[in-house]
Amino acid sequence: MTASVLEFAEVAKNYGSLRPLRVAHLRVEAGQRTAIIGFDRPGAEVFVNLATGATLPDSGTVTIFDRATSAITDSSDWLTTVDRVGIVSERAVLLEQLTVVQNLAMPFTLDIEPPPPPERVRAEALAQEVGVAVSQWTRPLAGLDPLAAMRVRLGRAVALDPAVVLLEHASASLSREASGEFAASVRAVADRRQLAVIALTADESFARGIGATVLAHEPATGRLKESGRGWFGRRR
Repeated sequence: MTASVLEFAEVAKNYGSLRPLRVAHLRVEAGQRTAIIGFDRPGAEVFVNLATGATLPDSGTVTIFDRATSAITDSSDWLTTVDRVGIVSERAVLLEQLTVVQNLAMPFTLDIEPPPPPERVRAEALAQEVGVAVSQWTRPLAGLDPLAAMRVRLGRAVALDPAVVLLEHASASLSREASGEFAASVRAVADRRQLAVIALTADESFARGIGATVLAHEPATGRLKESGRGWFGRRR
């Protein structure tokens, strides 16, 4: 069996909603791409926090890289684990007054005005990999269109060579055309790096565009079923 990157087993977490977040069973293996439809923004945030061990489930078990998150009690151990996870989310902090290259250099150095040559080269390589146009590299992030800004977030997510990338409603602010272009960027980066990808989204065409298996989440039970299939695997 391929190594597990992330696994949820009978997980429940109260977070102030009408019902707790529930995930009956989810297993994502190395290099696998999975999209889940059915989490709103608060629910997606809770899912990501559970996946990274930033919060623990009220019941059930979350396992990341074959370790239960409840067993990661040392802060340095937790940070080492989190470094293997990239997160594409509008919650992730970027500095809008800084340029694309400066933002992408930040995972490598705090000396960003300007970045030292080796870190600048690494940042420029990231910008090119995720599809940011060369003409935008020296622009402040605040002046970018939504697609370019989301590509910068993807670059930041993969900067430290994670094993898995979590996308938290990453296409929500994009037009249909831009969403398709961003999906192609995610797919190309995942192919190149052999990444596992877990996308929490309401956009099934985006999910299909990244090459994911699309699962629909049933909030009351936490069950996940393949989108477009009945409970017994029959295509509707």
